[in-house]
Amino acid sequence: MNNIMKQFMKASRIRVLPVMLIPVALGALGAFVWDGRFNVWLLLLTLVGSGAAHLFSNMINDLWDYYNGTDEAAKAAEGVISTNSGYLTNGTWTLRAFAAVTWSLFGLAALCGLVLSAISGWPVIVFGGLGGLIAYFYVAPPIRFGYRGKGYSEVAILLSFGILPVAGAYYVQSSQLDYRALLLSLPIGLLTTLILFNHHFLHWQADKQAGKKTLVVVWGEQRALVFSRWLLALAYVSLVICVLADALPWYALLGLATGVPLYAVYGRLKEHNPSHAYLPLMGNSVKATNRCGSILIAALIIQGLL
Repeated sequence: MNNIMKQFMKASRIRVLPVMLIPVALGALGAFVWDGRFNVWLLLLTLVGSGAAHLFSNMINDLWDYYNGTDEAAKAAEGVISTNSGYLTNGTWTLRAFAAVTWSLFGLAALCGLVLSAISGWPVIVFGGLGGLIAYFYVAPPIRFGYRGKGYSEVAILLSFGILPVAGAYYVQSSQLDYRALLLSLPIGLLTTLILFNHHFLHWQADKQAGKKTLVVVWGEQRALVFSRWLLALAYVSLVICVLADALPWYALLGLATGVPLYAVYGRLKEHNPSHAYLPLMGNSVKATNRCGSILIAALIIQGLL
């Protein structure tokens, strides 16, 4: 049983779950601070549903990458760092078992969404439905956001890990919309988009071989690194805007410090780098997102209690 759980955690990439749970918590805390509304049971149900949706997204992407040959290309390409579980390419799980777990996660997410919509209103289905469509069609035909190389995948991530979970969690608590929820979604959403973008550097050669046109593949390393820096700057500028617009208290500006270690990594990169050279960039992107998100959560809790 313990081994099965470990396999599930690796297959679903559960270690990156905070990038979904943090925006949900921010949205719920926004309702607490701005409207004085907070229901812990609604928050827990939202966390379970959104968490299951995120794990479904991870696994459905692996499933379609396997179908599309991206996993095999990553396995064959020299020096490429594969970021999937490898359970399908090495036969650890059968295709049927992998698909069964994947769609079970979708079922759990859908059930939570239906319950929340019955309590808070039908727009919850819209938030969840859009997130589900984006998760599925990120690499699934005929849309395949991640294969088009025109920035669609980055917009999809900003929506899925920023705007939709923050605004959706806020709506679950308050049954209304507020422009501050949109603003609050930008720092965490852009930082999560940066994680995805920097993630592509690890295996862009394999993506190119498999026909997966990420922006790193289309632009090349040098131009992509410039964009990565701008995306980092934009995320923290949006944090300042949130404070100026009263979506966050002034002490949330402490979150700006979380970008310093990540920014320092760029100075150690060259115009062209082997895949392993991007591991610190990827690791610090995740740390910056989680740390900044945690500071924003703490700031809203403090503001709500004062």
